[in-house]
Amino acid sequence: MSSNEIDGNVGGDLVERAKADRAAKKSWIGRVVLFIQQVISELKKVVTPTRKELINYTLVVLGFVVVMMALVWALDQLFGWATLFTFGTPL
Repeated sequence: MSSNEIDGNVGGDLVERAKADRAAKKSWIGRVVLFIQQVISELKKVVTPTRKELINYTLVVLGFVVVMMALVWALDQLFGWATLFTFGTPL
């Protein structure tokens, strides 16, 4: 049993393959139109987060950035100290 059969999306994959086959046979204008139709179809699937979710996502990203900045700063200090220890004090 394939993963598509488990997901119940067998028909969707067949439709996508059929569209791709037709697109390969169409002129470049037909392929552009098909691409735009597919983009619009995907954009309709986008779900806008609620205000609470957006604030939560923003805080998670900012927290991650602060942690990464601290890690880079600590490594910079460590390598700077190791360089001075190895090669002596600067002139």
